Amino acid sequence: MLTTWLPFEWIVALRFLREGRLQTVFIVVGVALGVAVIVFMSALMAGLQINFIRRVLSAQGHIELLAPPAETRPLRMGIHARPGELEGAIIQAPQQRLKSLDQWQAAVSQVRAMPEVVVVSPMASGSALVVRGSASQAINVTGMEPALHYRIVDLPGKIVQGRSDLSGSEILIGTKLGTDLSVMVGDKLRLTTVESGARGSDITLTIAGIFDLGNKSANERSTFVALRTAQSLLGLPGGVTSVAVTVRDVYSAEAVAQRITAATGVVADSWIRTNAEFFTAIAAQNTSNSAIRFFVGLSVAFGIASVLAVVVVQKSREIGILRAMGISQGQVMRVFLLQGGLLALAGSIAGSALGAGVLALWQRNARTADGTPLFSLVLEPSLFASALGVATVTGLLAALAPARRAARLDPVVAIRG
Repeated sequence: MLTTWLPFEWIVALRFLREGRLQTVFIVVGVALGVAVIVFMSALMAGLQINFIRRVLSAQGHIELLAPPAETRPLRMGIHARPGELEGAIIQAPQQRLKSLDQWQAAVSQVRAMPEVVVVSPMASGSALVVRGSASQAINVTGMEPALHYRIVDLPGKIVQGRSDLSGSEILIGTKLGTDLSVMVGDKLRLTTVESGARGSDITLTIAGIFDLGNKSANERSTFVALRTAQSLLGLPGGVTSVAVTVRDVYSAEAVAQRITAATGVVADSWIRTNAEFFTAIAAQNTSNSAIRFFVGLSVAFGIASVLAVVVVQKSREIGILRAMGISQGQVMRVFLLQGGLLALAGSIAGSALGAGVLALWQRNARTADGTPLFSLVLEPSLFASALGVATVTGLLAALAPARRAARLDPVVAIRG
């Protein structure tokens, strides 16, 4: 017998499980279904969060350094107002004009020196008018340094025609803008700033590439040029309107942004602050997932406890005989704790395999309209390890009450039935 070398408690526990095969199968299947639900929901929620974060951060940095907005100022009404006294004050919101980030080179140097920071990319952005023959259209021009900006935004991976390399006389446009203006790679476009006068100027650029950002509005209005080209066009010689920053841990962006503001005095907005509704949705998802796992685990625990309680009643005579033969209360308790742990362990192994199979099946069949996967799911080994551990501990805890009841049985009363 393979069980001859096992400790006494193991031999008895396995015998009880084997004799109640139908009960054992039912509870193992129940545990397996519960664990499969937990594994599936946990992997699905984690995949959703990763996909959401990837989409949110696919076209922006984790932190953005901005110039402070122009402040409102009171206007004195009347010439007889004394110093420090406002007579009929009217607060007017000032016109928000395009301006450069003050002392941005020093701020960039300080930010780059921070150990949490990965990439720092200065940008000059503003509105302009693109003209092609008799057609014209309002666009947003973003000037950047390709070597840095492409480490934040994978624009080369979104190019459908041409190339992503940029010289001072070239421009990247979206597919919708190219269709509206009936242009292609190699054609020329004339850009002029919306404001007249000293700010901005006209410039003619050659289309180097056409991109598809997966958004109609972005493909219609977004354009990219070299940083110096945007500075000249927008009337910002040597200036930038913002600085994009990426950090090693995306969830630490808000803390790093606060450190940047404290160190440099520059306004630093993290993606966490600008996407507060997204984090509210993530928190709601986590709460729902935790509630589902709790109630599934609770049902598994009650299932194991009820089965073992029935076993205690069914095996009370055998327990009484064992106690009369000198078996201690601790050994009896260990017999039933082992049964609970083994039932949970077997169910969790089967449930993990079932959950992985359902995830693989779901990922193969859940497709977008163009046939690509809805989003990728990463099956972390830690997920299955935690499911095994939690299920086993749950089984042991569920078996505790029946085990204590079995250990307290009076041998004489138990044998008499």
